[in-house]
Amino acid sequence: MNKSILLVEDEVALQMALGDRLRSAGYAVDVTSNGITGYQGATSKTYDLIILDIMLPGRNGLDVCRDLRISGLETPILLLTAREATADKIVGLKLGADDYITKPFDMHELTARIEGLLRRNPVFVSTGIHVFGSVRIDLSSMQVTKDGKPLHLSALEFRLLHYFLRNPGVALSRQKLFKEVWGQNELTTSRTVDVHIAGLREKLETDPARPELIVTVRNAGYAFRGLQATGFARSD
Repeated sequence: MNKSILLVEDEVALQMALGDRLRSAGYAVDVTSNGITGYQGATSKTYDLIILDIMLPGRNGLDVCRDLRISGLETPILLLTAREATADKIVGLKLGADDYITKPFDMHELTARIEGLLRRNPVFVSTGIHVFGSVRIDLSSMQVTKDGKPLHLSALEFRLLHYFLRNPGVALSRQKLFKEVWGQNELTTSRTVDVHIAGLREKLETDPARPELIVTVRNAGYAFRGLQATGFARSD
């Protein structure tokens, strides 16, 4: 069965060009042109990917992204942003978007981003519970709590945390994380990785400004130093 994509874009010319390009690449594509119908479509039918413009009539794409994640939807979201809208990119990633691409964009780059998001490896599920400080991670149920209260991690944040757990103490470059967690080979900007790391720190760390669990390794990347994984199967 062809992978299915929901395209939420109000510019008619771009909507038609993207729709035609994606269909010619073998994807099943549904198209809508405003945030209200975009949210309704994403929650009423199962898609493999959502391409979501930020500047939309009805409801903007950031609000749609936020509400989709609040609803529990884990479908990968690729944001379409204006080149100068740096703040929107960061906010979008914090709200749960998996990646973004700026307009105008090269169709080959867009296709590569889509393929990367669609071929992401599933989360490696292991049984067992890991506790470090006030944080408790139950891998079998994919639940994370802090001080006994649930932490609401996006699917991508959980994937990122899970990958750190599989590689305790190892300095992992942004490129490595992008390849293994996002499923894409070419990291064109470090912002995507850095924003998600910051989001995890905000949720996990006692003091996110002075992280003790996910630490920065100068000139190398990031390392998880919250625990030594015992009885946890590591696979490369």
